[in-house]
Amino acid sequence: MENQVENKKGKGKNRKNKKSSKKGWIIGICIILLAGVGLYFARKTVKGPETEKMIYTVINETYENVIEISGNISAAQSQELQAAGSGTVQKVFVKEGDKVKKGDVILELDATEQEYNLASLDYDIAQKKLNGSKREIELLEVKREMLVKKLDDRKIVAYFDGIIAALDVAPGAYLEAKDSVGTLIDRTYMTASVEIVETDVSKLKPNQVVNFSFPAYDKGTVQGYVVSYPEIGTITQRGATVVKAEVRIDNPPEEILPNYSFTGEIEITAPVSVTLVERNAIGYDQGASYVEVINPDGTVSKVNVEVQQYDGTYVKILSGVKAGAVLNNLGVNRSGTLRINNTGTGGGTNGRSGGSMNSMGAMPMGGMPGGR
Repeated sequence: MENQVENKKGKGKNRKNKKSSKKGWIIGICIILLAGVGLYFARKTVKGPETEKMIYTVINETYENVIEISGNISAAQSQELQAAGSGTVQKVFVKEGDKVKKGDVILELDATEQEYNLASLDYDIAQKKLNGSKREIELLEVKREMLVKKLDDRKIVAYFDGIIAALDVAPGAYLEAKDSVGTLIDRTYMTASVEIVETDVSKLKPNQVVNFSFPAYDKGTVQGYVVSYPEIGTITQRGATVVKAEVRIDNPPEEILPNYSFTGEIEITAPVSVTLVERNAIGYDQGASYVEVINPDGTVSKVNVEVQQYDGTYVKILSGVKAGAVLNNLGVNRSGTLRINNTGTGGGTNGRSGGSMNSMGAMPMGGMPGGR
């Protein structure tokens, strides 16, 4: 009996050992599976430089060194057509849009009374010349000059060559003295006074090109120039110190009328075009810079280039490749470490010259070049 009990106990131990061994195998298999899954996902998540190839395109960017301005344009000359005295309009000799010469009569008021008074005085002068004194004749001559002036005042005449920009009057209308009936303008040129902040005044020079943009004119910009500016500043109501420069447009388009609003740019220097590419497209071999150009057929050519530092993202291409070239990414080496090069061959200063200068003359820094 004891042997049987012992045999049973031995069998029980064997069963337990078998169960423990089986559990161990299962746990081992699970660990292997989990490790495999982890490795699989790790390989799917981590991408090396060989699995994700970046390319860059060489671009052109143009920037302009300008002073921005705005204002309202004025005619070279302007005359408000006003009656010097009161009376009924007898004749109107022009219409709106007509061109006139200096001295041309625009309209006449009824001058019956003035003409009668002048004729009567001429008769008196003639009589005095027969039997009057010299002093009496001189006094009548002075009176005659006054009557002639009153007769002339019955007319509105052009003070200069120009165009009738506005006219609102017809024969038979009654006008009071100083009533305005229209406007005569001289459009041989147009001008404006624009405010220049004190920090930009040193950049101003007579005859600098000014490009005007008019909301009411959709045929592009209109070119003018700087005429002059004073040697003294003006303090505005907001406390800023400015200089009021005169700008001008010769022979302006007919569509542009006096008082039209505009924005504009005074060109400090001519527009400059630069060729740019991301810094990671540049490789260096024994101190010489180069790029790998991807040709249309898929082949790659190594091309030496001359570059200059531009900003934190881009370098300027001075020679070697042109805008539109597609380049390989050379900024990451085979070990996956990013290689940063602070300067390239060709030297140069670190200055962001892309985009347009603002009215303070400062160029925007960093970011994607956009030009103007």
